[in-house]
Amino acid sequence: MSDRAFIAQLEGYGLTTAEILYHRPYAPSLLQLFVWQEHDLAPDFPVLFDFLDHWRLEIRAALHSVRIAHDRLIWPTEWRAVDGIITIQ
Repeated sequence: MSDRAFIAQLEGYGLTTAEILYHRPYAPSLLQLFVWQEHDLAPDFPVLFDFLDHWRLEIRAALHSVRIAHDRLIWPTEWRAVDGIITIQ
């Protein structure tokens, strides 16, 4: 049995985190925070946009803003093997 997240990473998907600020219908002057996390494909984010479409249709809370972080967007410097010797004193 294969792990779904591992298979997704092999297909190019990476961990995506969305910080969603929204207004509740009974308190429109207050902002509330919802954090969503799933494996998604940058830069199109099809899984996130499907979730946001579901939010707009099914949840009675108006979206204020969405901030996205994706592991490919904040990727650290990649290492690669090179032939040679480096002397450090």
